[in-house]
Amino acid sequence: MSVETVARRYAAALADVVTKSGETNSVQAELKSWEELINSNSDLQSAFRNPAISHTDKEKVLESLIEKTKPTRTTANFLRILLRNNRLTEINEINERFAGVLEERSGVISAQITSARGLSEQEKAELRANLQKLTGKTVNLNFETDAQIIGGVVTRVGSTVYDGSVKTQLENLKQQMIGT
Repeated sequence: MSVETVARRYAAALADVVTKSGETNSVQAELKSWEELINSNSDLQSAFRNPAISHTDKEKVLESLIEKTKPTRTTANFLRILLRNNRLTEINEINERFAGVLEERSGVISAQITSARGLSEQEKAELRANLQKLTGKTVNLNFETDAQIIGGVVTRVGSTVYDGSVKTQLENLKQQMIGT
């Protein structure tokens, strides 16, 4: 099973729990802190990834960290579940999907826009309006440039990609010419 699929499942389950308990902001902030803690400490990453270290020893390390950081019960239990299922080192992906699930449930989605050049404010507004019409949700846009796409725009909304780049159009034309 892919990391993305696993992250989506954990994120959706956690979102269900925090939405009911009203702990959305605190759990989200705590998990972000845990992500930073694990990412900043290569010894922790190694310990949690290493199959030679017993699960009991990993639990002791996690419990010690929980005791020191004193997260909410929901966060602590979620971290224990991740450890039990050997997913604690995938906390980055899970946090990313968790934020996405929470946004989506609140009627907001994020879109990644890649263009060959910077876009004008009018072009950005048109993209936002078109995506909001397409999805029926409020859209947060994140922009980046990539000269390799030559021209046009590549838009990623969740796992859906709308590729209107010149590079892809040229590749498609090339394939059509080879196929005939």
